[in-house]
Amino acid sequence: MVLGNLSGVSEFRLLGFSEISHLHPLLFVVLLSLYILTLMANAVIAFIINSDDTLHTPMYFFLTQLSCLDICYLSVITPTILENLMVGTVSISKTRCALQMFFFLFFGAAECFLLAAMSLDRYFAICRPLHYTIIMNSRVCRSLVAGTYICGTAVGLVHTLVTFSSPLCGSAIDHFFCEIQPFLDLLCGNTFPSEIQVIVVAVFAILSPFLLVIYSYIRIISTVLQMASAESRQKAFSTCSSHLLVVTVFYGTAGSMYLRPKYSYCASVDKFLSLSYSVVTPLLNPVIYSLRNKEVKAALRKKWRKI
Repeated sequence: MVLGNLSGVSEFRLLGFSEISHLHPLLFVVLLSLYILTLMANAVIAFIINSDDTLHTPMYFFLTQLSCLDICYLSVITPTILENLMVGTVSISKTRCALQMFFFLFFGAAECFLLAAMSLDRYFAICRPLHYTIIMNSRVCRSLVAGTYICGTAVGLVHTLVTFSSPLCGSAIDHFFCEIQPFLDLLCGNTFPSEIQVIVVAVFAILSPFLLVIYSYIRIISTVLQMASAESRQKAFSTCSSHLLVVTVFYGTAGSMYLRPKYSYCASVDKFLSLSYSVVTPLLNPVIYSLRNKEVKAALRKKWRKI
């Protein structure tokens, strides 16, 4: 790391997985395969939902948005990771680094709020079934999605502007993309205000929607347990299980990355966590929703027969 005030630095060096350079060829093949598989899986889910009239409901509208977000979210960083695995340390311009950080935070925060919107949809479907179609009409659904993108934009702008307006004392980022946590190591002087800013924004972007999810599911579980028949309870839980599993994986990995103090950071652990929620989770989403959802599987079979 180059010491001294480098506020005028024009590019950064991404060290990537330099500590395991002997595994780069294997990692390249694995990540490239996962990337292609994830793009195909999410694209198929979005295509099936849009082409099947029986799936034109609020729940599947949100699922289509989730697939699109996952495609964009993954595409922001995967090319840089693959480049890093091919050539080793990658040089990235300050502008490209700032854009990468913004779009990564934008899509990530938008997905947090979208998952919360999906939990609201399940809450109204189970707890207010007679009013569900009135409450969750197309205008409300579009407004909720627009709100997720507005919140994602706010999170991305705040983090990126504050981070890149701070004086820098280094140009080497010990990560495989411009992630905000390792970027804090490059800041000069007292980094405590920047750490607080990261945690405050993370509380807004991760913890707030997560609390809404928790509240929704407390009400859902309470309603389901009051249902008379076991069949009704099982049917209600089955409509929520896929979403609950996705929420657990996404919020768990993202929260463990951003909702903790800087002194607990470990470069190798942070890289693993970043891979978990930025590469693995987008692949799990379509797998979970397609394998655990009878309607999606039925639509897939119908489309396959036509082909």
